Amino acid sequence: MNTFDKIRDYCLSLPSVTEDMPFDETTLCFRVGGKIFAITDIKDRPVTVNLKCDPEKAVELREKFDFVKPGWHMNKKHWNTVNLDSEISEQLFQELVRHSYDLIFSKLPKKIKEKIK
Repeated sequence: MNTFDKIRDYCLSLPSVTEDMPFDETTLCFRVGGKIFAITDIKDRPVTVNLKCDPEKAVELREKFDFVKPGWHMNKKHWNTVNLDSEISEQLFQELVRHSYDLIFSKLPKKIKEKIK
């Protein structure tokens, strides 16, 4: 399985995730409750994904891992860009995606959260 398929498969395995391309024909967004938690480009190489992140954790990750950078075209305080064509482990990749998903989910209105659960 290629790296892009790993992103897509894992994101879509999370509860009530949808995907769309609201910006252009190559930028794929993954949403929960209508809110974006992951963005990737289907053609760019290396394969990267933008993920929402707690600001303190975002800084820690950038200091610890070369493959984590401030979010490309995003609010750099709240988003990281993660290079998946790197030495990132499958476990860390899934943790970062889940963290992003959970941050977005936690901010959803109660009514939407209840529909998802």
